[in-house]
Amino acid sequence: MTEALPGVRLGVVRGISYGLFGEPGEFVPQARALGAGLLRAYVFWSQVEPRPGEYDWTAVDALLAQLDGDEEVWLTVCSSSPWATKVSTDFLPPSPAHDPAVYGRFIGELVRRCAGRVKFWQCDNEPSNTGLLWAGTAEEYVTQLKVLHEVVKDVDPAALVVLGGCGYDVFSSEPGSEPRRFFDHLVSAGREHFDMFSAHLYGDPLTVPSTVDAARAMMAAYGEPKPIVAGEHGGPVPFEFPELEPVMQQAFLGAFADAPATQSTGELQERAVRETPERAAMRALYSRMAELPPRLRMFLDGCPPELDALRDRIGCRQLVVRTVLALAAGIRRTAYWNLAPEVPGPVDPLQMMHLLFGKLPLLGYRGRSLEVRRPMADTFSLVAEQLTGAERVSRMDAGVQAYAVERAVRGPLVVVWDQRDPVDGEQEPPVPVTLPWTAPEAVAVDTFGAPVSVRLESGSVRLDVSLTPVFVSGR
Repeated sequence: MTEALPGVRLGVVRGISYGLFGEPGEFVPQARALGAGLLRAYVFWSQVEPRPGEYDWTAVDALLAQLDGDEEVWLTVCSSSPWATKVSTDFLPPSPAHDPAVYGRFIGELVRRCAGRVKFWQCDNEPSNTGLLWAGTAEEYVTQLKVLHEVVKDVDPAALVVLGGCGYDVFSSEPGSEPRRFFDHLVSAGREHFDMFSAHLYGDPLTVPSTVDAARAMMAAYGEPKPIVAGEHGGPVPFEFPELEPVMQQAFLGAFADAPATQSTGELQERAVRETPERAAMRALYSRMAELPPRLRMFLDGCPPELDALRDRIGCRQLVVRTVLALAAGIRRTAYWNLAPEVPGPVDPLQMMHLLFGKLPLLGYRGRSLEVRRPMADTFSLVAEQLTGAERVSRMDAGVQAYAVERAVRGPLVVVWDQRDPVDGEQEPPVPVTLPWTAPEAVAVDTFGAPVSVRLESGSVRLDVSLTPVFVSGR
């Protein structure tokens, strides 16, 4: 199966919806301009078949019209429907179809409409996150996965099917936990019905290798492991900092005191204009902003500019680190979460999801166009350019985090950094590092695009290294 994934492609996720909460606007040229070679987007059953046998291709056609054929497209298909599924909703949570044959006809129409232009098809997302992202059992998910797999292979045999993303709820839990048992069943009972395993790489970036190992071990227990792709990765997020756990738990308990059984587009619009427990809990958190730890304040909207800048620097460094560690672990496709806010206009900070993920987007809106580049967008572009032609990434023995990148038709590349606390580590002095080097020249640039001084010696290159990753290239 690895031959189906030639080379390395860095990608982005458009968001959790496209054209569901507003007009399906342009985003593919903007993603392509960043260097993204993989585009992941969501399609909901409710969008495409709002009523039985009645198809609306507005969002799907808007996406297809933006493609030029050089990108790889990954569609996550969510079985959310007001009429066809066990839970009636047009948004969340997806749930099992009343009739698998009806679901199969929908998938067939969708795959045919895309006419071979979608490479990866995914059956829902993070189904072990039950109640929010899947309202069904593991057995029901496998039944639906089997239908999707059979239809996709019949209509477009070259396409690949992705197992619903394995998220932080699985990888952070103990063996035998409910999320782990859920995914164990998916991998065992569904092993003939998917081609790739999607791991979501959140949390401490240094856990990326162990997370990938855990995913391989999960598959190996029931057969031969299949290729792993990073369907989502991004950070920082508050749960990376253990010292914030008491405050976060308090906020979560208050926010989800009356969590609705469903989140339809209409229900979300209605909740946005009244004082729900979630909004009250978030408002209480904001009222204490001045007394909160800086590591939490930097995630809040309207925090001091220096904390916003700190969060951006951490995010830029983590983007490099997660990508490099994922590639070194054998992953060949990554998708950063996420490209941009769902729709133009103001973003409501009184949502728990905004606290967790609201500052991760690479781009922002100016009017109705994605024209605002945030700091991590520049880092994404830098990483994409440096890794163009990458074929293999391997760890080096250098006393720090150092990774050699083999690139087709390009000179050598090493990515190097000193692992430190993401906040306090900024105050620590750099350390001198010597790397083996055979190229006749070497240039270096850091995560933020700033040049770094290097000294060539016989068979080696010397430079000073801090917690900010540096790219040392032989052109």
